[in-house]
Amino acid sequence: MPDRIVPAVVLACAALCATGAAAQNLDTARPEVQQFIAGVVERSGLTRDAVSAILRDAVPQKSIIELMSRPAERTLTWWEYRQRFLTRERISAGLALWDQQQAALERIAREQGVPAEYLLAITGVETFFGRIMGRHRVLDALTTLAFDYPPRSDYFTRELEQYLLLAREEQLDPRKPVGSYAGAMGAPQFMPTSLRNFAVDGDGDGHRDLWGSWPDVFASIANYFVQHGWKSGEPVLAEARPPATPDDPAALRLALSETVESLRQRGYSFDTALPADAPALPIAAQLQHERAWRVGFQNFYTITRYNRSTLYAMAVHELAQTLATRRRDAQQAAAPAAPAS
Repeated sequence: MPDRIVPAVVLACAALCATGAAAQNLDTARPEVQQFIAGVVERSGLTRDAVSAILRDAVPQKSIIELMSRPAERTLTWWEYRQRFLTRERISAGLALWDQQQAALERIAREQGVPAEYLLAITGVETFFGRIMGRHRVLDALTTLAFDYPPRSDYFTRELEQYLLLAREEQLDPRKPVGSYAGAMGAPQFMPTSLRNFAVDGDGDGHRDLWGSWPDVFASIANYFVQHGWKSGEPVLAEARPPATPDDPAALRLALSETVESLRQRGYSFDTALPADAPALPIAAQLQHERAWRVGFQNFYTITRYNRSTLYAMAVHELAQTLATRRRDAQQAAAPAAPAS
């Protein structure tokens, strides 16, 4: 499996499996659907017949509404969240993929300034390195949420339009791709707007394929990071000792509203080579029997632009660091011993 993630036929089969035989196709005569079609035609140059034909093949899924409406699970602590992603199987899979994609990862890391381990870790947390990319047809997910889920209708209506434009740009049959129940796509789980804005062609074939091309996947993640403020060569976070009276974890905000100097003045102790005016934020990480404290920097904040959660960013960081350490240790163990003098 040198550069391909999953054959196109698998996508087609998954798309068929994701649509129930008894489900009803979208009624394109609905006023809100007609309004959407008219707007897309006016803004994009797509023909009314083409847009209508695609939407007539969409099959709204009640299960998607149930997933979106399900009450949120209780908030996980860091140690609970961590153990979902820092598993032996996931680490082994990441190391195997690194071996397979070494050339592409090294090239993209060199060109974009984002270390290979972070490009890998995003796909590891998002889709188990491409193993779990979702089972819902993207067309069904987006039409369901655009027209049958009022709380987020505006957002998903925009994403549906972006998806139609993406399909035209990439010469993609919009009926085939599968993804998450929210319409996130491919190994890195990009929504249509992000895919159009940040995905890039990493293998030079003229297309941006986040389902089938690892070079495209890694180059797109790197570009997303760079466009959201990644600083090449800078750290992500540092372990810290808190002030004598620590901040209330519930009051912490996901914002670079502090600096290295301001946190130190408030009593945080941590090591970094970053300058005093470097943006920073305190992070509380609940372990099983105690609370750890960390300081996140610009690159930590960049990871949270991918998913706005400190738990997510810590999981990506720790998986990345674990992959890099394990790979380095394995390479050192395999290196021939120096000849005796």
